Amino acid sequence: MIDIKLIRENKELVKENIKKKFQDHKLPLVDEVYDLDIEFRNTKLEGDNLRKEKNEKSGLIGTFMREGKIEEANKVKEEVATFGARITELEEKQAKLEAEIKERMMVIPNIIDESVPVGEDDTKNVEIEKFGEPVVPDYEIPYHADIINKLNGMDKDAAGRTSGQGFYYLLGDIARLHEAMLAYARDFMISKGFTYAIPPFMIRSDVVKGVMSFEEMDAMMYKIEGEDLYLIGTSEHSMIGKFKDQIIKESDLPIAMTSYSPCFRKEGGSHGLEERGLYRVHQFEKQEMIVLCKAEEAMDFYNKMWSYTVEFFRSLDVPVRTLECCSGDLADLKVKSCDVEAWSPRQKKYFEVGSCSTLGDAQARRLGIRAKGENGNYYVNTLNNTVVATPRGLIAVIENNYQADGSIKVPKALQPYMGGLEVIK
Repeated sequence: MIDIKLIRENKELVKENIKKKFQDHKLPLVDEVYDLDIEFRNTKLEGDNLRKEKNEKSGLIGTFMREGKIEEANKVKEEVATFGARITELEEKQAKLEAEIKERMMVIPNIIDESVPVGEDDTKNVEIEKFGEPVVPDYEIPYHADIINKLNGMDKDAAGRTSGQGFYYLLGDIARLHEAMLAYARDFMISKGFTYAIPPFMIRSDVVKGVMSFEEMDAMMYKIEGEDLYLIGTSEHSMIGKFKDQIIKESDLPIAMTSYSPCFRKEGGSHGLEERGLYRVHQFEKQEMIVLCKAEEAMDFYNKMWSYTVEFFRSLDVPVRTLECCSGDLADLKVKSCDVEAWSPRQKKYFEVGSCSTLGDAQARRLGIRAKGENGNYYVNTLNNTVVATPRGLIAVIENNYQADGSIKVPKALQPYMGGLEVIK
């Protein structure tokens, strides 16, 4: 949610930003908010003036009574009663206007950074840099599900019987490799100075609405029937929600945390689920990082955070690239975002394994997260980034460490987490 001052002072800037995001259907909202805000402020001013006048008149009643001027006192009482009725009417109108403004403000997209390339969808995203040499070996690399099945590492048929399409059992050394990646990711981020956390895996609707747009919420989240609880789609949701309605000491900033969680997503729409494999599923596990900081620190953290994901995958012998997300591919709360993509030697192309975003103070405004500074309170900036999400990260490690005999090299960084195992045969 943007600062309403932007609409008051430069609504054309807000409209231009909406156009850059190819959401022209939202343009009327800006003028609606502008007009409603004028009406809201006029209503508030009238109410404030009446309350002041009411207080002054109320003081006269006591004075008249002490002086024995009963008639004058009763006349003022009648006037004060009239003021009270009008004040109640204005307060109701003010509350209604405030709700109407908030409803519209919640769907007006955040102001994107000037460096974001303008484009309609993810086909216009721009490659920034490659890290590591994308190698295609001189032997065939099978589909990841076939590699895993030959190693007795997965059972999707049983998961279909227990849970339906989009779920899976991981077994044996493949399951160990999966968990080794998460444990290594945890320790990797702790070594970068991030505080480790395991958050709640369910959150209330007011937190969901605070961390993401309505469109994302409907497309992604599973709701617990009969309760005001949603299963998290990423631990960023509950980690940012941890600071809801809090005033943080400026001396405690920046706050940098890394969190583990299972994640649950509908994965509906055009993408669909992957029947045999593990690329797009309803349930996965993830190591995330989040930062709360001052506005002037946000871009520096943004660049550090995506570089940590690159470093993590390179330490697992996986070539990666970074991709700048264009304006039309940015979720409404995001200021700037980039994807980290891993090389697939089987497909001879890159695929997404993580995403890094800075959201300005949009989430903080929605959730009431402020810092107490020398010149008063202000909304903090929030950022999030994927360290690793499995099983996508698992697919990348398996394909890039697959050997001609059908075995998988265990990257050196993961061997201590697998009892020293060097090869999965």
